[in-house]
Amino acid sequence: MTVQVTIFGLGQIGASLGLALAEHKDLIKTVGFDRHAEVVREARKKSVVAQILTDPLAAVRDADLVLFCIPADELRETLELVAPAFKPGTVLMDTAPAKARMAEWTKELLPEGCYYVGLSPVLNPACLAESKSGLEAARADLFRGGMFFISNPSGTSGEAIRLASDLTRLVGAVALYADMAEADGLMAAVHVLPQLAAASLLTATVDQPGWREARQLAGRPYLEATALADHLTDKPESLSAAAMLNRENVARVLDVYIAALRGLRDAIQAGDAAEVTSRLERAVKNRQVWWKQRQSGDWAAADHKTPEIPSLGERFKQMFIGERKKPGER
Repeated sequence: MTVQVTIFGLGQIGASLGLALAEHKDLIKTVGFDRHAEVVREARKKSVVAQILTDPLAAVRDADLVLFCIPADELRETLELVAPAFKPGTVLMDTAPAKARMAEWTKELLPEGCYYVGLSPVLNPACLAESKSGLEAARADLFRGGMFFISNPSGTSGEAIRLASDLTRLVGAVALYADMAEADGLMAAVHVLPQLAAASLLTATVDQPGWREARQLAGRPYLEATALADHLTDKPESLSAAAMLNRENVARVLDVYIAALRGLRDAIQAGDAAEVTSRLERAVKNRQVWWKQRQSGDWAAADHKTPEIPSLGERFKQMFIGERKKPGER
């Protein structure tokens, strides 16, 4: 008997999870759902999951684990739709950058005996420089050598948390643990802020007098600095929702970013070339250090020793095939 994992959203993250879990067919049956017909067609061609259903309720009805890999603006609506169909013991996980808000919603909407655990995936560094996005960018090794930050609300069962850890290992990543506030703060800084900064640079240039001439001069620095805006082409509502659902943290990191820009502006305005150079040199060095660490993953090995778990696959299965907690037991 296998464990059913249902994945909502067959973009880069969802499809990659399906491809990675396909290596464990004896243990896991993957079911997929996506609201976009063209994505469903391509996902079927690429066999990213064992089965794709077009009825969201049917997709979750027999699921032991449900993964939301969907845009932030679809989270609440999807949860309201499918949560009533969860069977007792179902665990919901998501990859959205707004864990605290999602925890509030799941407390309100999940049936008794079901649990929520948040996942913040850190991708394989070998995949970061790729320009593809969505389903086209899906690959089985997307999480290999990466990390999953795991966060959960109080009252979550130990089995649900261990399930998140085991899932992380099955796709080749390392499990780390963070509280909801910490996870949201980190995602605001390194996920939401860079995209907002790219969009703001476009606003600060395209909407200004002189753009008609300036656009002809714009070259590689402008192209690379605004490249993240390409990810907003299909659905800017998703980034907007990610910012609004995590507004306090996003406002805070925007203030820090604005302060950094103001400091640079003040140094330039004062004619302090040494200060400008010093700021730029620090930025270059910091990026080089970060990228070297990001590629090697040394921080995970040095700072987060994760013990080996015997019979990982068997325990993953026993969580659902063995004795279940009764509805209402938290």
